[in-house]
Amino acid sequence: MVSGPLFLRAGLFLFPDITMSTTRTSTAPVQPQFLERMSPRAFVAEPLSTAQMEQLAEAARWAPSASNKQPWHFAYALRGDANWQAFSQLPNEFNRRWCLNAGALIVLLSDKQASAKHSFDAGCAWGYLALQAHSMGLATHAMGGFSADEARTVLGLPEHLVPEIVIAVGRRADASVLPDDLREREVPSQRKPLTEVLSAGAVPTAAAA
Repeated sequence: MVSGPLFLRAGLFLFPDITMSTTRTSTAPVQPQFLERMSPRAFVAEPLSTAQMEQLAEAARWAPSASNKQPWHFAYALRGDANWQAFSQLPNEFNRRWCLNAGALIVLLSDKQASAKHSFDAGCAWGYLALQAHSMGLATHAMGGFSADEARTVLGLPEHLVPEIVIAVGRRADASVLPDDLREREVPSQRKPLTEVLSAGAVPTAAAA
């Protein structure tokens, strides 16, 4: 069982203006944060603060929610704290190669008892957290490769709480800190063309397949 508080309190803090470059381009005009944000694997090995964690959770809790059920919860460990060792065992072997340099690890939980749309809503909250992190000059990387069973044990979860993802958060480092095979992947990924994800009226046969 992990010691210490798992629930995050709301906090209001100032953060600096962050400008980042990207090779991405959009078809229609959007705010730069949507193009600049990416999911890197290179992190500076320094802990986040509790205040930073509270900022991230404050943004996430304002995410849209079906019937306003807000079926999400963020359990976290800061690098080097009393919970870090237990949380560091949750990602799979591949992800542990890079994520243990992060400043914090967060387990995003959804409550299937609270809402039939629990996973969808939790995903919305994760998106808000990721964009807030970007605005603070932090990077995030969500991992589906982790042991949900181990997360249940470490967090002492009741059956209705579902571990959805583990999120690495921290200050971004140069790609040179990564193993060779990961270093070459440390570039912004592209997206499908807008025409493939947007249609007026009926969905084209190719998109529906």
